[in-house]
Amino acid sequence: MAKPNRKRMLDEDLEDTSDVLRTRQIDFDVDGDDTPPADASMQPTPTPIEKPSAGVGGQMFFISFGSGSSGNCAYLGDSYSGLLIDAGVDPEGVFRGLAHHGIRPAMVKGIILTHDHQDHVRYVYKIIKRHRHIQVYCTPRLMQGLLRRHNISRRVKDYHKSIFKEIPFHLAGMELTAFETMHDGTDNMGFSIVNQEGTRFVVATDMGEITERAMCYMEQANYLMIESNYDRQMLDQGRYPEMLKHRVRGATGHLDNAVCANFVASHYHQGLRYVFLCHLSNDNNTPDKALTVVRNALEQRGLSVGDASNSVAHRNRDVQLYALPRYDASPLFVLQ
Repeated sequence: MAKPNRKRMLDEDLEDTSDVLRTRQIDFDVDGDDTPPADASMQPTPTPIEKPSAGVGGQMFFISFGSGSSGNCAYLGDSYSGLLIDAGVDPEGVFRGLAHHGIRPAMVKGIILTHDHQDHVRYVYKIIKRHRHIQVYCTPRLMQGLLRRHNISRRVKDYHKSIFKEIPFHLAGMELTAFETMHDGTDNMGFSIVNQEGTRFVVATDMGEITERAMCYMEQANYLMIESNYDRQMLDQGRYPEMLKHRVRGATGHLDNAVCANFVASHYHQGLRYVFLCHLSNDNNTPDKALTVVRNALEQRGLSVGDASNSVAHRNRDVQLYALPRYDASPLFVLQ
């Protein structure tokens, strides 16, 4: 039996020691029967806030179906159409959750990929094989890395729409611009996503440091999805091998709570309404630690911080703060 490729495993999953120390079978669709299976039965996702109401202009709807090294996927759209951000969560649960909120598969117009690590791309072919109208938007280099690094059907190229960093493109009624991020995938990027009313949602996940180019987009966000991966003390004292600790802390690794907090607090502006902390490490972080560090940094600037619950007590705070669940779906957020 062939030995597992430890270097590749480290490349693809910096955060999860259990994934680094053992071989794991990845659930990719390979060439074979392309007959689309029937959609799964509809079941509710946890704690929905409300369903989209047709015809309401200016609203964006956001829901995360998982955020972390176990799998990443989120939906962003409006009452008519939307897109998936990454494809690392089993689509059975993703499309059940979307249906519960009144979002039909036909409303999902595409998948944008941030990079080619398996926790972000694992189910991309399974999704497009089932829902053939959905296209995959990424750079040519990222697509090449996806095919080189993973056992995935080359037919994924038939659904590929090439994009390029810093060049805007349109999808699901929104204008998107990809920008460079510092990570150790083949071609890593965040996204600045602007709807027709000018509301800007920025995705900035999986990065070891915030470059000036990334900062240019992130500091304009009305809604910011930013990585807050690890607590430095937990990482330093934890069970990771020293080589893995070094890579997580490195410039192409992941963002720690303190760096995330410093950025959010120092670049706060009155147009920033929500901060979604994403990709929290299971071994080297907790939601409470991440939220506390960012909340304290904002409050030190004299800002009031809400918990994103839309409760009377919190809805009028200066900024809302929420840690996206690692394994479960978040509520559906209605973003004005």
